[in-house]
Amino acid sequence: MNFTSDNVSGAAPEILEALIAASSSGPTPSYGADPLTARVTEKISALFERDAVVFPVATGSAANALALATLAPPYGAIYCHEMAHVNTDECGAPEMFTGGAKLVGLPGAGGKLTPGLLRATLEKAGVGVVHSVQPAALTLTQATESGTVYTPDEVAALAEVARGYDLPVHMDGARFANALVRLGCSPAELTWKAGVDVLSFGATKNGALAAEAVVFFRPELADSFAFRRKRAGHLFSKMRFLSAQLDAYLTDDLWLRLARYANAMADRLAAGLTAIPGARLRDPVEANEIFIDLPEPVIAGLEQRGYAFYRWDGTVIRLVTAWNTEAGDIDRMIADARELSAATR
Repeated sequence: MNFTSDNVSGAAPEILEALIAASSSGPTPSYGADPLTARVTEKISALFERDAVVFPVATGSAANALALATLAPPYGAIYCHEMAHVNTDECGAPEMFTGGAKLVGLPGAGGKLTPGLLRATLEKAGVGVVHSVQPAALTLTQATESGTVYTPDEVAALAEVARGYDLPVHMDGARFANALVRLGCSPAELTWKAGVDVLSFGATKNGALAAEAVVFFRPELADSFAFRRKRAGHLFSKMRFLSAQLDAYLTDDLWLRLARYANAMADRLAAGLTAIPGARLRDPVEANEIFIDLPEPVIAGLEQRGYAFYRWDGTVIRLVTAWNTEAGDIDRMIADARELSAATR
């Protein structure tokens, strides 16, 4: 049983059916001039209650790096949490596509930035000083790399600080759906109404085969994106196959149902494991990731029994549930962990 990532999951049947339908639809205009791509823009604009400019891409790293490249010049500084995916897991893609902008990682409990630290950092950033990189953008990860979520008020407070320095705000929403269903707010409330200008809207981790969308809530910021996407090799000639996934994802609230289920499986697993003596959650479980400190004999025993997960820090492990995680697998892991714990007492 593999709990290493939600990327290990397959694609939802509705997504696969949409791909088959798109493939069977006959000759279709290429490079995004197709009806499906137009419909995705219409659906996302309706969903977020705002006319948006939408660009499908195939990967989250492409979405983030190309979005940030539209916001930051080569001499710019992009502020993020020190554990943000853009800072730790994208192989320098944001730096490359911006032409050299500097990612400035800041600490914060639970994977979240705080307005106070952001403000203090910007106050000392050397605005206008030719020897310093210049503040250019703020990027937030939602849900965070610690499995926590920013509330709309938290996003708004950070965006207010950024606005004071004329910084646009980007949100890495690889797990945006998981955060949204946990918070129970609207997509608009969690993004542009709170001050977010550009969203990397994730679908791959939540049931798509390979599909993300870069969503600009301020159209004037999108002027160069089409060219950057083409130059980066992410303008698909058969764009309809990305858009078909996003169209199905947004139909009948599929994206919310899949995320709600993944979160429920995380809650179930966390509740069972925290009952084990010596277990302690490192961070609250607010999306579909669990960071939990377990006794070493329990961790080693679970590994020997075939459970896959990441060792994170010492005896802290990361477990990730997905849209298709089996409840029976959750219950078996909990039972095995209890058995291993009892054997050590």
